[in-house]
Amino acid sequence: MGLLSLGTPMEWKDAQPLASHVRKHGIQQFLSLWNKIKDRRGDILLWGDEIEYIVVSFDEETQNAKLSLRQEEILKVLSASDQETRESAPGLAGQIPTFHPEFGRFMLESTPGSPYGASPKELRGVERNMRLRRQIARSHLKPNELPITLTSYPRLGVTDAPFTEPHYEPRGNASRSMFLPDELINPHARFPTLAANIRKRRGSKVAINMPIFKDVNTPSPFIDPSIPWDRDFFPEDAEAKAGAAKPDHIYMDAMGFGMGCCCLQVTFQACSVQEARTVYDQLIPIGPLLLALTAASPAYRGYLSDVDCRWNVISAAVDDRTPQERGEPALDLPGHTPRGGLDRDAEKIPKSRYDSVDSYISQDPLNRRSYNDNPLPINAEVKQQLLEAGVDDLLSDHLAHLFIRDPLVIFSEMVDQDDETSTDHFENLQSTNWQTMRFKPPPPGGRIGWRVEFRSMEVQITDFENAAFSVFIVLLTRAILSFGLNFYMPLTKVDENMGRAHRRDAVNGEKFWFRKEVFRTRNRHASRQASRQVSRSGSAEDLQGGARSVNGIENGNGHGSDNGRASPQSIASSSSDGVAGSPADEYADFSMDELMNGKGDDFPGLVGLVHNYLDSLNIDVETRCEMGLYLDLVSQRASGQLMTTATWIRQYVRNHPEYKGDSVVSQKINYDMIKQLDRIERGEVDAPGFLPRGYAARRQSQETQPDLRAQA
Repeated sequence: MGLLSLGTPMEWKDAQPLASHVRKHGIQQFLSLWNKIKDRRGDILLWGDEIEYIVVSFDEETQNAKLSLRQEEILKVLSASDQETRESAPGLAGQIPTFHPEFGRFMLESTPGSPYGASPKELRGVERNMRLRRQIARSHLKPNELPITLTSYPRLGVTDAPFTEPHYEPRGNASRSMFLPDELINPHARFPTLAANIRKRRGSKVAINMPIFKDVNTPSPFIDPSIPWDRDFFPEDAEAKAGAAKPDHIYMDAMGFGMGCCCLQVTFQACSVQEARTVYDQLIPIGPLLLALTAASPAYRGYLSDVDCRWNVISAAVDDRTPQERGEPALDLPGHTPRGGLDRDAEKIPKSRYDSVDSYISQDPLNRRSYNDNPLPINAEVKQQLLEAGVDDLLSDHLAHLFIRDPLVIFSEMVDQDDETSTDHFENLQSTNWQTMRFKPPPPGGRIGWRVEFRSMEVQITDFENAAFSVFIVLLTRAILSFGLNFYMPLTKVDENMGRAHRRDAVNGEKFWFRKEVFRTRNRHASRQASRQVSRSGSAEDLQGGARSVNGIENGNGHGSDNGRASPQSIASSSSDGVAGSPADEYADFSMDELMNGKGDDFPGLVGLVHNYLDSLNIDVETRCEMGLYLDLVSQRASGQLMTTATWIRQYVRNHPEYKGDSVVSQKINYDMIKQLDRIERGEVDAPGFLPRGYAARRQSQETQPDLRAQA
């Protein structure tokens, strides 16, 4: 999670006067890097995933599934094991997965040892690599511990029973939370300082309010009896009663509630900065759709909520804006002022620093100015500096918008840096703007190119699901670039989609804005005809057999100086505009089924476009079938044939014999549910309506001891 530097972190009162210094030198560092790598071309498509796990400790005697706070110990053991493998089998060094610390001491993050390529045959190894990482992590845990890819732990912050192992009282000075102890936070100096400085800059604790799910016996209005309303350990304890906690909502008061959520992220390397900007823009409208399709977090602090996704929880959990910046009155409490923890007045900022994207950045002629219709506060001084250095207006706006924020953690040893060789000040701000997409320059002096990070997805319970959604996004980017697809629409509509994606059962109950015509003008008719002719016969009915018919045409796509597509210049010149008329005529409401699986002759569907791309390649039947299994999962999730993880969790809780119809996720329900999810992941039980038919048998056939040699 972000930049993990070594040193002495500064408290907010000492860091605030240095904010301008960090911004000034951060943009100088970017410009120094930009001048060296802006013309870099020829990087091949590489990509990787990041998967986050929660480590659960089962107490069989009390039937309690608690969070294990052994992250440091587990990572040390994993590191020692990795080193032993490197020494005994140096040829496998590139295959060794990497495990990283995360904000919560109950979390692990894993990445593949080496990036993947984009050829379909290489994509077949993604699920195997994810499974290997899970097996390695599991093999280094205690017998009663489990690494589970669960987006949010349903009982984080409950007050009726211990929820961590070991147990600590919530009396830490960093968060000052009434629910979460500081011992839950990764002890690296960056993390507790981040939590404390968000609170201090804001001028209060963060206030996260998720609507309660109103079941038959849920009190109305719901006033949470588990909040210690009269606690007086910290001055901030009075905030809940003063209005921070809303009726009919689940109240949370610390960064850990958001940054304790797990996600699935995918990062792509592009061949050039132009291609990276194109991919960045075209994936922006996809973010809310994949958030809804991967929805996996309906429960918080021991209650069922009326939302299915984590995004707004994290957004509120790191919202360091003052009341003045939020456009809200300060709480009516001593020491609470509109300025919060700032020593100056500040302009209104519409969003948290963890939110959706606010501007498109590609210079493609299809990027009409009217699509950037969100309010975009910028740092005018930074923008002027960028423009004078020759950076174009769109990219200057993007960076100047990121640089309206203050740095939250400054290390005293790193205040003065060489702007020609370091990018730490730039990354300080870049890495603490958490948006649905991230545009990432190459690190200085390395072999890594321009990258784009897709960040909206919730992590799924099984490696099969995580591989399916990762592979789908990779193949969609290939289709975007190969066919010159156009997904542009106003960003205000993308934001509307983000709101809709959070709603309960959004996949089946909501419609989403999307562009009606996704093909560029010149090739529109041909592209439509091609997408209609995608072969859907022989679709894999289950995970054990049934290859798709393949009519591949070799085109060498996927490698080389342009990753197998026309240059941005030639694509731009193939159409005078690519759009016509008012932007309001270009988009419409679609169901998720229509968006993914198509709407007759009117819309091909994103899954259909990916099938079209695959059919243009010369790939073997076995690989085509494997890709088909992944696309079938996306397709069936979108059509409602398969439910989301959030829906499965909600149904499990409500059907549990101990559930009282009151929205409460009890200790016993949580224990049984996590045990059942583990059995499902292992393939020990079937999960009809949740996973495809045949998943359990397929998963059982793959159960082996972790072996790096099998990955080579």
